[in-house]
Amino acid sequence: MAMVGLFWIAEGDVYVGAKPSGLGRGVRLTPEGVLALGDGRSRLFLWENVHALTVADVPVKTLRRQVGAATGLALSTVINLAAPEGGATEEAPPLMTVWLASGDETHELPAYSAAAVGYTQTEVDLSRALLTHLTEGAATMATALTAMSEWGRAWEGGSPRRAEREELLRGWVG
Repeated sequence: MAMVGLFWIAEGDVYVGAKPSGLGRGVRLTPEGVLALGDGRSRLFLWENVHALTVADVPVKTLRRQVGAATGLALSTVINLAAPEGGATEEAPPLMTVWLASGDETHELPAYSAAAVGYTQTEVDLSRALLTHLTEGAATMATALTAMSEWGRAWEGGSPRRAEREELLRGWVG
């Protein structure tokens, strides 16, 4: 499993944002289309009908966000040490909005951020460009999504470093 830009790639599966667990909300990109997940149901939007795809409400990495995350982790650790039974509860990650235009309708699909302190602005921009690229036709989508899936199956370890993530995104955009 690895995070590359706004994408979570687990083996051959590609998600926008974090991979959902259980009945959690999320968005998966498949060769057939965009799969909206959550609340015990799913909906598939076929690529042939998707003409726009973007993400809003993306948490961008800032010094303030990084300091806040470190402070929150330290505070949570202290509270858990002091009161392990009734300690702090974990906050849900930020919720992003995937906007999908299909036919004459626009759909708002929720997806959780996979980045604890946010994404770099470059990764956000490249990820949005890649989402747009995926809607440019079947051959374009298949090539980019196949490259992402194949990379995910071959990759071993955690998320690559920032420079490598940006290089991957640039390659997938073409």
